[in-house]
Amino acid sequence: MIASSSIQLIDASDIEEYPIATDQRLESHFYVEMHFRRWLNSRFCMLADPEVGFYGFNLFFVAQDQSPVGTLPIDDRLLAKYLNIDIERWQSLCRREISPLYNWKKVRCSDGEIRWAHPVVTEMAVKALGSKRKNAADKAKARERKRLKDLTQMLERIGAKRLMSNPGFVERLDAWLVQHRPDSNRTEPVVREALDVIGSERV
Repeated sequence: MIASSSIQLIDASDIEEYPIATDQRLESHFYVEMHFRRWLNSRFCMLADPEVGFYGFNLFFVAQDQSPVGTLPIDDRLLAKYLNIDIERWQSLCRREISPLYNWKKVRCSDGEIRWAHPVVTEMAVKALGSKRKNAADKAKARERKRLKDLTQMLERIGAKRLMSNPGFVERLDAWLVQHRPDSNRTEPVVREALDVIGSERV
């Protein structure tokens, strides 16, 4: 594969869309899952010249710090900079039968930019984003469980057990507090205010 020149015309009509939006972030992204057997048995690892293999392997990790995550710019000057080599050396490597950009394909990003993407790197990035979303969802559920537990205890202290027996009442009360008093501590006066609004009884 021949690397792109720094300036070129691109027919983007047949270029596939990259699955990760440009504005999606992976803060504190310092770990990438790497299957060593998959790497060692890949055509790139087995057939690339050692120098090409070294720079190609580094590009996998350069892409983790890009936007969108998992992609590379198509500008040769930037790629050479990322690898700390001069542009002539980079372009010489890219003229080899197996180049550092082996199996990288051009994709269209959500902001319209055309960039390089590699199927394995994309797979790793999508998986990392999925783990991030799952962790965020788990944390949100844990926060909700704690809110409901604390709210239930507050309702018991102020004698609202009859209201609590109504199905879904605690959840509705919690939702009102989240929407209307998101920054307030759930003190007794704040909870009583919510009860006055959505409850059918005063306590």
